[in-house]
Amino acid sequence: MLAMVILQAVAGAALGKAGAAFAAALAAFVAGYGIAKIGKSAVESIARQPEAAGNIRTTTIIVAGMIEGASLLGVITCLLAILR
Repeated sequence: MLAMVILQAVAGAALGKAGAAFAAALAAFVAGYGIAKIGKSAVESIARQPEAAGNIRTTTIIVAGMIEGASLLGVITCLLAILR
């Protein structure tokens, strides 16, 4: 009886860690997708208005940094859940 309870607790902990690892991977994937969409839009905008390339590039870098920061926060949170 006690062995069953221990096995169920271990299985639940492993499932939680797998879920946290999946969430970290999902956060990284979504950030990559978002930055790719921003890059695509920036290239299209620069092709339409080459004279605004500097402003578009600056805005793109700022927004990509914000997305990367949010993704890093998500990955760190998931790693803390795994290591806890």
